[in-house]
Amino acid sequence: MRWKYKSPMTLTSQIAVHKPDQAGSPLEVLKIFAKLGVTCFGGPIAHIGYFRHEFVVRRQWLDSAAYANLVGFCQFLPGPASSQVGFSLGLMRAGYFGGLAAWIGFTLPSAFLLVLFAYLGHALQDPVALGLLHGFKLVAVAIVGNAVWSMARALCPDPQRAFIAVAAALIVLMTASSATQIVAIALGGIAGFWLCRADPMASPSPITIHVSRSVGFAALAIFIVLLAGLPVLHSITGSEGVALFDAFYRSGALVFGGGHVVLPLLHEAVVAPGWISDDTFLIGYGAAQAVPGPLFTFSAYLGTLVAISPHGVLGAITSLIAIFLPGLLLLTGTLSFWDAFRRRASAQAVMRGINASVVGLLGAALYHPVWTGAVRVPADVALVVVGFLALTLWGLPPWIVIVFLAVTGALFTVI
Repeated sequence: MRWKYKSPMTLTSQIAVHKPDQAGSPLEVLKIFAKLGVTCFGGPIAHIGYFRHEFVVRRQWLDSAAYANLVGFCQFLPGPASSQVGFSLGLMRAGYFGGLAAWIGFTLPSAFLLVLFAYLGHALQDPVALGLLHGFKLVAVAIVGNAVWSMARALCPDPQRAFIAVAAALIVLMTASSATQIVAIALGGIAGFWLCRADPMASPSPITIHVSRSVGFAALAIFIVLLAGLPVLHSITGSEGVALFDAFYRSGALVFGGGHVVLPLLHEAVVAPGWISDDTFLIGYGAAQAVPGPLFTFSAYLGTLVAISPHGVLGAITSLIAIFLPGLLLLTGTLSFWDAFRRRASAQAVMRGINASVVGLLGAALYHPVWTGAVRVPADVALVVVGFLALTLWGLPPWIVIVFLAVTGALFTVI
């Protein structure tokens, strides 16, 4: 499963920064993360486990307490948690180029496989292939359903946050505006500020990583300039390339709560304007569950097939960079002073509201487009229920559920 919820948590000790004699090279980091990029199946929870074995147990780059602090820090930020942890490990080991090497090594294998699937899957038209693709749609229903269930239990444990989640879902389902999801997230933060301040406040310990204040401010400035400036640049130039970069950048910047939350944001970004069909979108999302690496590489599949220019390999590269960039900029920008901000009760209350609102967003996406686009006959309902129970109650590995639903869905379709 490729979901990882994000929430404030108490940290117990500082993150250990490597000493000069522990420093490595970007090439060393690249080799290690490239191996992880082809072996890390199972989503962010599994990825973080793989990282712990590789860097705490085997290589001893940092100790268990330091690693737990690093994971807790990345959980609190928007963006893909496992990729942010990997980037931070590369940064600690070999500086800024080490962080970049970690991201490249961990991301490219998954992106390559999804680009390949985009080219090959688009050409599959025989009944068996079409049935298999329908099975991937059913995979998406079970996976997203499990994510909604898990996130609701973790992020909406009281009536206040349950109300915020339901309100966010209704806002999205009852309106068709492309700005609806941004509005729902903003309203969730405001509601959290007023409704969630009475919750117990976490008392995180300091986090220290060598990122200078000047670099941090520069990263945050770039993040804000791109977020505000890309729509303006597109309106001035009319460039399709700018529109593509803006769509994926904005989606990556608003992912509070884990990888699956990017689903409704990306659907609004690429399906609503007609760049990708609903069927193509859901087929790719199902396929993205079956490859190693971060779920955000789903963007490479979409960038390959968009109906605007650039598309193909150049579109995949553009979309991939755009969706990861905001999370990495925020990570770099907040490392130097995040500790002081996250100690504020008001900041934690806002984050509780935002996290609850994204549960509502994902719940709305579970109904449309995921359920409405995949479930067509009673047999589909039965398969989705089996897949959901396998993930939620029986604890089967996600890859087993993916294979079962894809193959069984294909058989039912052909028969």
